[in-house]
Amino acid sequence: MAKEKIHNQIRKLRFEQDEMTQQELSDQCDCTRQTIIALEQEKYIPSLILAIKIAKVFDKTVDEIFQLLDDGNVEEGIPRDSG
Repeated sequence: MAKEKIHNQIRKLRFEQDEMTQQELSDQCDCTRQTIIALEQEKYIPSLILAIKIAKVFDKTVDEIFQLLDDGNVEEGIPRDSG
């Protein structure tokens, strides 16, 4: 069975939003800056509540921000960074 991972667009969206800092995003989502760091590094899978809060900050849907990876491939057709 393949190990599943969640890929996200958080870092990209922060920079598209006037270079929002990790601290600013964490303040708006009521979480720690360390949580945002772990999310961006894909070392942490957010709770549904946190995913919804992040989506609201960026005025996106949850699935526009988070994509399920199966065996290293993104299901939504968004290429995975190899570096």
